[in-house]
Amino acid sequence: MSIVLVSVYKMHSQSITMNSEARFYTQAPMLAQGKLAELETSSEDEIAGDSGDFGENFPGYTWSVIVDDVDIEALGEISEDLQRIDVTVSYNNDEHVYRFRTYRLNRQ
Repeated sequence: MSIVLVSVYKMHSQSITMNSEARFYTQAPMLAQGKLAELETSSEDEIAGDSGDFGENFPGYTWSVIVDDVDIEALGEISEDLQRIDVTVSYNNDEHVYRFRTYRLNRQ
């Protein structure tokens, strides 16, 4: 009986862990896209690196944004207007981390 109970407990524990991971990897891309949408609606001068949390609706979730200029000789003058945007969403003090990278062309 004890062998069966230990096996059932282990399976239950694994199910809870897998459920938590599945929830994170479903929720994190949507949160990252939402943060990216906020950046897209801001003006070129307002885009800068920042970090924070998602408030009471998503407890334990945090985000960070890093914005860097791109310097690639092969692109010529276009690289002067190109920015790399890295969005990171993490949960439970970096227990789970989702990263998203995109580029933005700021043409006038």
